[in-house]
Amino acid sequence: MRLAPTVLVVVLAAAGLAACGEEDRFEAYCDVVATEAPRIAEALDRDDGASGLLPALPSFERLGEAAPGDIADDWSVIVQRLDTLADALEDAGVDPSDYDPTDPPDGVTDEQQEAIRLGAGSVGTEAVQEALANVQQQSLDVCGQALVPPG
Repeated sequence: MRLAPTVLVVVLAAAGLAACGEEDRFEAYCDVVATEAPRIAEALDRDDGASGLLPALPSFERLGEAAPGDIADDWSVIVQRLDTLADALEDAGVDPSDYDPTDPPDGVTDEQQEAIRLGAGSVGTEAVQEALANVQQQSLDVCGQALVPPG
């Protein structure tokens, strides 16, 4: 009979530690948000929007790595789709800010153009828009800071 109270104490202690761990995870994530939000704004301002969200990809990757479980999937969608586009552009050897799909640079093959088109299409989906809205709302609600500046 003495085993039951001991088990209860162990279970309650484990639950308390798990809750602290999750709280620490949110705090750590908010620290990354505070660091990366100005970098995101700078990257997007510097680029004048010509490359979409690609200039912010390194910041998004760091945020995705730090993300708490409730938004990890959203970050995965964002980062994977942007990575696909970035890889396609890199494979074609083109700069995203001056790539024109209606007049691609010489040497870009039809296959490379198709990969870029598919990558860009995957970034412009409703799934990415929803994921961006989710991480932005999480950042505002939990960290009190916007990730991506309005505009």
